[in-house]
This record gives sequence, C-alpha cells and structure tokens, in this order.
Amino acid sequence: MRKLPLLGDEAIAQGAIDAGLSEIYAYPGTPSTEITEFVQRSKEAKAKNIRSSWSTNEKTAMEAALGMSYAGKRAMVCMKHVGLNVAADAFINSAITGVNGGLIVVAADDPSMHSSQNEQDSRFFGKFAMIPVLEPSNQQEAYDMVHYGFEISEKYRYPVLMRITTRLAHSRADVAIENRNQQNEIQIPENLKQFVLLPAFARKNYNRLIEIQSSFQYESLNSGFNTYFEGTNKNLGIIVSGIAYNYLLENIGSAKSDYPILKITQYPLPSELIKKIYDDCKSLLVIEEGYPFIEESISGILSNGKQIKGRLDGTLPRVGELEPSLVAKALNLEIPVGFAIPEIVVSRPPSLCGGCPHIDSFNALNEALQDFTPGRVFSDIGCYALGALPPFDLINSCVDMGASVTMAKGASDAGLVPSVAVIGDSTFTHSGITGLIDAVQDKTPITVIILDNLTTAMTGGQLSQATGRIEEICKGIGVEEEHIRIFTPLKKNHSENVKVIREEMNYKGVSVIIPRRECVVTITKKTKEARAAKSKTEDKE
Repeated sequence: MRKLPLLGDEAIAQGAIDAGLSEIYAYPGTPSTEITEFVQRSKEAKAKNIRSSWSTNEKTAMEAALGMSYAGKRAMVCMKHVGLNVAADAFINSAITGVNGGLIVVAADDPSMHSSQNEQDSRFFGKFAMIPVLEPSNQQEAYDMVHYGFEISEKYRYPVLMRITTRLAHSRADVAIENRNQQNEIQIPENLKQFVLLPAFARKNYNRLIEIQSSFQYESLNSGFNTYFEGTNKNLGIIVSGIAYNYLLENIGSAKSDYPILKITQYPLPSELIKKIYDDCKSLLVIEEGYPFIEESISGILSNGKQIKGRLDGTLPRVGELEPSLVAKALNLEIPVGFAIPEIVVSRPPSLCGGCPHIDSFNALNEALQDFTPGRVFSDIGCYALGALPPFDLINSCVDMGASVTMAKGASDAGLVPSVAVIGDSTFTHSGITGLIDAVQDKTPITVIILDNLTTAMTGGQLSQATGRIEEICKGIGVEEEHIRIFTPLKKNHSENVKVIREEMNYKGVSVIIPRRECVVTITKKTKEARAAKSKTEDKE
C-alpha cells in the first residue's frame, strides 16, 4: 500500500484506474474536469490502455459510457451538476435498461455557484432514477467508493451515481492506494433485449428496478459507509452527510461527540438508522451540503412530533456553501473569528484576459449595434459571457449550453430583428448545432457569431470538437455559403469587422460569423511547453 496526496477529483480518477476502468467519458465542466484530465495524464492509465475521451456534450458522454457498459467493461462518465440536466434522458433511462459492465456517473455539484448557473443538488436525480447514490465525505472515501461503486453496479446490474461538491473536488489529502483490478473482458448482455426500451421490454425492466429497491436499502444499511456514532447527550441528534461531516469534525474535534451522530454517505437513506437516532434523541439537526434533501426526505420515514432543525427552519442558511462557522453556529458553539480583510484588498470582478480575441469581437459587435435599440444579444456558457459586464455591457442572456442560438431565434420569431447569438466554438458543437438547424429550417433572420478561439477555454484549454470544422458543419446543415463569414478579431481589422457584422445583421435570413483567433492562454501554454522541450533537448546535447 502507498499513499498519494490527491485532490478529490484525482482520488476518483485513481480509484477508477485501480478498479479496472476501461474508459472515462466526459465534457469539461468545473469542478469535475480534473477527473478526466488526471486519467489523460496518467502513465499508468496509458500503460493499461485506458481510453479517456472528451465528448461533444454530457448526453453523448453518458450514452457512450452506456455502450461501453453494454460490452461488459467498466466505464465512468463525469460532468458538473448542470451537465446532468443535459445527460438526463440517457441517465434516467439507464436505470431502466440497467447495465452490464460496471457504470459510475460522477456529478460534481457547485454550492455557492463558484462557476455555475445554479446550486442544484444531484442527489435528487439519483432518487428520481431510483439508483444507489454515493456521497464521499473525504478523498479516501472518494477513492474507496469508486471500487465499491463498480462492485455493486455489477452485482445488481445498475448504474451508480457519485455526487461530490466543489470543496471535495478541489481539496487535497493523502489517499491510500491499493486493490488494482484487471479490466473486464468483452461480454455482451445475456439478455439481448435488455437495452431495448420498447414498452413490452421496458415494463419488465421497470418492475425489476422497483423490486431491487430493497437490495439497495440493504447495501445502504450494511456497506459501512453510513455510520451511527453513539452519544451520551440525547437532547440533540445530528444527521450529517458528505463533505459536511468534515465541517462537523472541525467543530467537535472527532467522531466522539456528546451528541449521537448519523453520518450518511450512501443512498437510499438508511431508514433504520434514521429511525434509531430519531427515537434516541429529543431533537435532530440535519447538516448537509446543497438542498435540504435529507431534511425533506426523513419526514416520510419519521412520525411527526420532534423538532428537526436544518436548512428549512433557518438553523443553517438555505442558500450558499456550508462552512465550519455555520455549523458551529447551528451547534451553539463559539464561532471562530478570522482575520479582517485589509482595506488595501479591493474586490475585483472577473474580466477577459488581456489580449483575449473576444475583446476585439465585442468591440466590433458593440459598434455594429449602435443604430439599434439595446437588448438584442443572446449569449451562452463560456468566457464570453463576461461580455455582460463593463466595459462591454453587451450580453443580455446566459441560460444554459446552446440557449444563445435558440433564444435568438425565439426573439426573432417575436419580431426582435436583428437578433444576435454569441456562442463559443466548443459550446456550438455541444448543443448549438440543433438550434441552428431549427433556424435554417424556418429561415429565421438571426446572426450567429461563433467565437472560435480553437479550444475549450473556460475549463482549461481542452480539445474543442469544433476545431477546423465549423464552416463545414454550418454548410452541411444548410447555412448559405456566402453568409458564412470569417474574420480575425484584431484592432487593426476593427472597421472591416464592424462592416461584416452590419452586413450580416441586415440579411433577412440565417447568417454565421466566425471571429477566429487562438486563445491567449493556450498560446502562452504552448510557448512555455515548446521552451521547456527545447531546453530539455539542449540539456541532453
């Protein structure tokens, strides 16, 4: 056994490598990105021929992972919480088909919205799908749960959801590494109709899913991940889940609390343990990261009468990320006071990098829009959404991946002409193409600006599926070739770029403009790598 200092994301990745993973599929999204990147960098993964693919979007990633499972091999699919919305169709139905090789779906939630549009809690997706959910409280558990997750996935032939949050994903701890499994051999399902969700087959599969729920309950109660710690002071019982268990330990010092504690890191909820702590204690405090999932759920397990405190009654805040001081307050402990922020430290809003190609694109678009009333630019998820802030004040929407094109279409259908969609190259292939097809089909007068910086910039410079293909994709779905315009976003080209945008906004049909210049961050990264390679070569000589 050896120990490695790993991020939570990295512990999951290493756990998958050691548990016999054959491929990991993902679309990059903070805070999940580092899971796939770790596998891609791993020499061990390369030696084992473990594939690691960036998919066009989360839905295609989920479906590809399901195909890998169909062939009998172990697969993992990773995404951030809002990505699970995109994958939901395949994810929910994977609980009806079941799996063949082990399949773990990792959803990384983002309480406090550090880099996300909402705070949604992926545990609800697991409950909705009626599959086991694992929620590690630390990096070691994250590693161990991957092994366990694959085992129960193959034992019961169902996918397993692993829910993590930002603090676990991006914090580091020593992890004990062991149990290196070989990859599964190819073996197709014994029942060749298992994955055929025609009603006659789907009804049988659904009945089996209902029947297997008692087995999932048994696992939740007996796996060892859900733990009851006895306490002498029965005035209060504490139910705590996932990373919030660490915040509790920071306040009480160890699991040996005066109060009884029920630590929950596996779902469905262990009803017998919940009933035990309810019967033992006069009142309950529920500490969980995200939505009041446990707090709401236990009302169906417990009889009414005793006070249950948590996010619903205001004992803990309803929104935002938990932290130790909030747990201390809920426990009526002294709240530690940190250092005051010096006046010299000024809050700085996010901004585009110096030299970013989007700056010149936005300056040109702003000038081209001067003759029109404001409120015409629909954007998407990416660096360019910062165009909503000063000095541009340009962007009027940022809802979900791909919504720029379809919202611009809807606004144009309503009579807001011109309407402009601004979307990144990677986001375009993720979920913008289908909206553009709708616009072409209806001959909707919209201008779609596909900002091509030749990478998936916001999440760290991963490969963009659109690189070198955007024009051909647009032609292939019916955009007229003469209305696919490409320019280089630079100051010296400003007047010409403004002219191109104005011409296409005046066109009464679908037009696509592609400002193309490489992201300055990836250029800098490539330059550093080239210098390092050159220096290494010179040293050898």
